[in-house]
Amino acid sequence: MPSMIDMLLTRRSAKPALLREPGPNPGELQQILTAASRVPDHKKLAPWRFIVFEGEARAAFGAALAEACAAEETAPPSPVRLETERARLTRAPVVVAAISRVVPNPGAPEWEQILSAGAACFNLCLAANALGYGTSWITEWYSYSPGVRRALGLAGNERVAGFIYIGTESEKQADRERPALSDIVTRWPG
Repeated sequence: MPSMIDMLLTRRSAKPALLREPGPNPGELQQILTAASRVPDHKKLAPWRFIVFEGEARAAFGAALAEACAAEETAPPSPVRLETERARLTRAPVVVAAISRVVPNPGAPEWEQILSAGAACFNLCLAANALGYGTSWITEWYSYSPGVRRALGLAGNERVAGFIYIGTESEKQADRERPALSDIVTRWPG
């Protein structure tokens, strides 16, 4: 197991199509979700929650994706597109929908709560990576779909922060170019 700093300096998102079995077992998934919930959370509001898709639930939710796609596209989607949507969550053994929920509280502005949800998503990825799994945190069209919101049972104060695909990487991807620190870091006063 690499050190924490080595993992952080070398981690890379995996393409969902490259994630295979095995996925995390129930104990590992419990650890991953526990780590995801250990993020900065001003006023202890837990402005996030998780919906786990495993096994047949992935394909069952794919039916909801295909239905939303058919209802929301301006032109009727092709049979190939609908099949892609039906199979979308089966790209990885486990998929977690991270839901951001803003709780009205003058001591914790909305922006802080949204940032906390993002931190929960990334902690989820890091915990899975630390256990040896590949992850992909993505949104894609279905994160913003009214039909998918209904299928997920989201409340008015909730929105999808992302779908996090988890599994064993069938192949490691090459690293991508990262920003030069000289382009993104300044010292104050300038």
